[in-house]
Amino acid sequence: MSERRVIVYPPSGTGGRRVRIDERMLGTAYSLHDLTAFLRNAGLTGWNELDVVESEWIEWHEGGPEVWRR
Repeated sequence: MSERRVIVYPPSGTGGRRVRIDERMLGTAYSLHDLTAFLRNAGLTGWNELDVVESEWIEWHEGGPEVWRR
């Protein structure tokens, strides 16, 4: 995983944040739970929400894991 880049984009006006791993868009997450599910489906089996919050591999734009709405 250390070679993969996870980007969580800024919250949209309607809520939710787009999520990308490398060049692949995974979709729009509306919560930390959604984001964790996306990452598990992308191969990070065994990850939980705490792993996502503490990960240095995730690049958060305009707010961290606690920000889901503008």
